[in-house]
This record gives sequence, C-alpha cells and structure tokens, in this order.
Amino acid sequence: MSTASAYMTIRGIDIDVIYKDIKNLHIGVYPPMGRVRVAAPTQLDDDNVRLAVIQRLPWIKRQRAQMQAAERQSEREMITGESHYVWGNRLRLKVIERPGRAHLEVDGDKLLLYAPEGVSPERRRELLDHWYRSQLRQVIPDLIAKWEPILDVSVPRWSIRRMKTKWGSCNRETGHIWFNAELAKKHPESLEYIVVHEMTHHLERNHGERFTKLMDGYLPNWRSRRDQLNGAPLAHEFWTDGAGE
Repeated sequence: MSTASAYMTIRGIDIDVIYKDIKNLHIGVYPPMGRVRVAAPTQLDDDNVRLAVIQRLPWIKRQRAQMQAAERQSEREMITGESHYVWGNRLRLKVIERPGRAHLEVDGDKLLLYAPEGVSPERRRELLDHWYRSQLRQVIPDLIAKWEPILDVSVPRWSIRRMKTKWGSCNRETGHIWFNAELAKKHPESLEYIVVHEMTHHLERNHGERFTKLMDGYLPNWRSRRDQLNGAPLAHEFWTDGAGE
C-alpha cells in the first residue's frame, strides 16, 4: 500500500495526515495530549482534508476535552502501591516516611519516595514533578549536543514546562525549545524524537512536505517513535462523501 504524509494546522490544532489507498477518510484523536491524525484516501487533496477536519471539529474538541478531564480525574494520590511511569517503565511507588530531606530514587521496579511523616499528597506530587524535570535535565543536553552537528543547528536555550496539547514547541526566531515535563514518563526514543522534531523546526517552520523529508532523512523511524509516544487512538470514521459519521 502506497502512502504519503503531510502536516497541517487547523484553528490551532496540529494535524498529522497520511494518504493511503483506502476508501474512507478516518480521524483519530490520541491520548493523552489529544493529537489528531487523519488517514485519507489518496484521491483527496489537502483542501479536501482540511474541509473534512473543519466539519468534524466539534467532535475533535469533545474528545480532547474528555482526555483532559480524564487526566485530571486520574490525579495520583501518591501512596504506596500506585503505578508511575519512568522512561517507559511501569514502577510501583513506595512511600518511606522518615526525617530528613525528601527525595525520590529508582530501585529495580520500585520508585521510592523518601519524605518526612505527614507530607501532603500535593507536596508529594510536587516532589515527583521536580524529580521528573531533573531526569529530563540530565539527558536533554546530551541529545541536543548529539543532534546539533547532524542538523547543523544551534539551540541557544531550552526549558521544561507542562503543556496540555503538545509534547514540545519551538520559537524559530529565538531558537528556544520547550519540552513537556511528561516526556520523562515516556521511552527515551520518544524524547529523542521530540528533540529532533523541534530542532528541525529551526530549518523548516511548517509541517509540510519539506519538513517531512527532513525528518525522513535525519530520523527514518520517526513515525514509529511518534506512534509509540502518542499511544492508542480514539477513532472516528466517515464516508468521503460526507454521508454520516
């Protein structure tokens, strides 16, 4: 089956488009960030896809809102026995109450949280967030240093922050790159994909054919890394003539 890829942004939402030898257009909204991907018949062009996505925007926005609500509802209580992910591995949290400085460390398949007695769940979540950020700070500089000579790009500044709908973002004018703090939970290959993706935006602003070709050249398996990062979709199918959903 022959395929081609494209990117587009519609009303502030980034869209991945894959053209395939298929009959129907298919839209998927992927947790946890609400990334939107479209599988479209090869006979359609970008304008047809754009129109189809615009027509389904209410559905897309509902799915994204549900994902954000689910994320809030699943907020961790930070108690012994909970599951937490670190670099793609599922670890069991073990809370150890003892005097002294609060900190976290990995011990085999366990994530140990040392904290004084009576520390609130909010403070424990804050400690975990800071720890995740420290994990990213340890590995991002080496990844950037690895890819700067390959892409012939300089990254003067980067930061970590929480983002609701993106894994990373780039200011092409200043070269500043932001990374989502949640990336510390994902497989290291996913983080490298985001590093390369955002650094490639130094060379090409938009998600068009040139951007896709650059990514294909620098990181040939970037699509599988992206799919691993974005997880399983909630899908929405409809006929290309628009008759029903």
